[in-house]
Amino acid sequence: MSNPLEILTDEKGWVNGMKCIRMELGEPDASGRRRPVEIEGSEFIIDVDTVIMSLGTSPNPLISNTTKGLDINRRICIIAEESTGKTSKEGVYAGGDAVTGAATVILAMEAGRAGARGIDEYLSSQE
Repeated sequence: MSNPLEILTDEKGWVNGMKCIRMELGEPDASGRRRPVEIEGSEFIIDVDTVIMSLGTSPNPLISNTTKGLDINRRICIIAEESTGKTSKEGVYAGGDAVTGAATVILAMEAGRAGARGIDEYLSSQE
């Protein structure tokens, strides 16, 4: 399996699970660093109804290319409200490097807190 993670959806497109694969540390490379490698045949599914993605130091263009209704800026960063993380797509929240580009961990942590508050408000209003 070349992709260690797959988000599963139902017939309506709602998230209902994640397909994962167990990893282990491989042999040290020339620098002495051991990198994770997939354990063949160890795939498993976790039942979920929400996925919060943490992606890295720059926006992944795959997100904006595959998510209709998600506004981005000229740097391919997701446009989101600073105080809540709310994006142009209902029920989708973003923060950290996906919104600001490379920044500090402190800013990403605050964006995570703001996003959690925004998500909580959104979910509470759906009840």
